[in-house]
Amino acid sequence: MALQGRVEQAWQQGHPLLWLLLPLTALFILITTVRRALYRLGLKRQPVLAVPVVVVGNISVGGNGKTPTVLYLIDLLQRQGYRPGIISRGYGGKATRYPLWVSADTPASECGDEPALMAQRTGVPVVVGPDRVAAAQRLIDSGEVDIIVSDDGMQHYRLGRTLEVAVIDGQRRFGNGHRLPMGPLRESVARLQHCDLIINNGGPAQSGEALMTLAPEAWRRVDSGAQAAPDGPCVAMAGIGHPPRFFATLAQLGIPVVAQHGFADHQAFDAAQLDRITPTGHALLMTEKDAVKCRSFARPNWYYLPVTASLGPDFDSQFMAKLKEKLDGVRQ
Repeated sequence: MALQGRVEQAWQQGHPLLWLLLPLTALFILITTVRRALYRLGLKRQPVLAVPVVVVGNISVGGNGKTPTVLYLIDLLQRQGYRPGIISRGYGGKATRYPLWVSADTPASECGDEPALMAQRTGVPVVVGPDRVAAAQRLIDSGEVDIIVSDDGMQHYRLGRTLEVAVIDGQRRFGNGHRLPMGPLRESVARLQHCDLIINNGGPAQSGEALMTLAPEAWRRVDSGAQAAPDGPCVAMAGIGHPPRFFATLAQLGIPVVAQHGFADHQAFDAAQLDRITPTGHALLMTEKDAVKCRSFARPNWYYLPVTASLGPDFDSQFMAKLKEKLDGVRQ
């Protein structure tokens, strides 16, 4: 088993050797606790932004489903008459300057795979940068948005927020329950008590959690985006936070694959690398997040599977009610 797989297994199931990391975990807890306390006590200030901010984040590392949640909220806000925009850290991207305005044509190598996907799927303004406050201000200065959704950023305490939406993986949940590096948690489970809404990706949902399901759409070719179904023997790959989720989806769809290849989240790819894992005459299947990084060099028999989140009308009503409550409180 590769090192990444061993770490993931230890984080989920526990391992005695993890206790050797206890001093580092204690230091991590101390640093994060002090950082948050400085903002809560007002010793470090959050810049006041002119529009409301909805932060979509999690308390653990790995793919929990933040990006599908952001896409869902953008659609919901648009249906309610808002003009939303998105900010993101832009992991995996290497721009020459920040904040970077992302369009549907911006290469993922510059802005990161998730912002590229979100810009292409939504058509709303997207800005990335390590300083999320600066990214948010860039959106506000454009005059094109009246609300901002932050893709991740729950631990970016300098960014003020109107609502916090936490997303948890319904299957892995909180792993072994330890903080980094002993476990997958960025913050303690108690941190969820301070979030406005909790979304459970994949279930089973517990009390207070809104169940989110991801529905696969039609297969598309990576090179053109045109709808087309893969034919013949297939190889599957995924460079996301939790590759087994994609492989499980393929199994549920009844698509047989001869090999599965999991890669690190946000990993860059090239044609030669993917050709080596794809035997002649086989189709290569990937996630939409991987497809945005591979479109410029994709082969004709490479396909990706878009997915769309569903949270239901009860969640929609609860989200909009909480947003209104917070905004009314600010105006008073």
